[in-house]
Amino acid sequence: MILAAAQTKPKRGDIASNLLDHYRLIGLAAEKGANLIVFPELSITGYERENAAELAFTKDDYRIDHLKELAVDYNITIVAGAPIQNESELYIGEFIIFPDNSVSIYTKQFLHEGEDEFFQPSFDYNPMITIEDQKISFAICADIDNPLHAENAGQNETSIYIASIFFSPNGIPNAYRDLQSYAQKHKMNVLMSNFSGESWGYPSGGKSAFWNNKGELVAQMNDSDSGLLIVENQNDNWTSQVIIN
Repeated sequence: MILAAAQTKPKRGDIASNLLDHYRLIGLAAEKGANLIVFPELSITGYERENAAELAFTKDDYRIDHLKELAVDYNITIVAGAPIQNESELYIGEFIIFPDNSVSIYTKQFLHEGEDEFFQPSFDYNPMITIEDQKISFAICADIDNPLHAENAGQNETSIYIASIFFSPNGIPNAYRDLQSYAQKHKMNVLMSNFSGESWGYPSGGKSAFWNNKGELVAQMNDSDSGLLIVENQNDNWTSQVIIN
């Protein structure tokens, strides 16, 4: 199995430009044989609150059509974030786009302070997927601050826990501490994807990373570059490479 975490520098509210960056990184991940690529929280729009409603996607939004085409063409599962409007509710969500052209969504379950003015939390959209017999669960940002989230994933026999986040430099030590703890306690591999550029007027901390199911930090990116963290599992041994672009 090969997994890729994208570390990106979004342009605020510039959906077209951000999608082009997604397409490019998906192509790079596919060249490396990745089965799955994950992007940071709200990766398609950049992190937004006040403007999220006007930038929001629907569950079957035409703007993800090319992502669907790439998933099919490259035989890769794509996890990309956006504000998602479903009926009257607005969620911090992500599209999980499969090589068979189907799409699921995951919605953030635990919100940061202030996000509840604009978004609803939801436990209703919490898919678990399987790739090469590995059960994969998802988390978005503040989800990883709540140990209950990882505990639920562990109880569902998650093999790989994938977190899309927007953490500032000050928040990264806590993210590392918590994700390492979850990997060790619940015996699951953990992949984290973060921005490396400013979003919502705040700096992001980068340092996208991967921990194995013993809680060992296998690989990490730095705090400033954009690119891919690639990890590959061969006979329960994870190897890694970083692609900077």
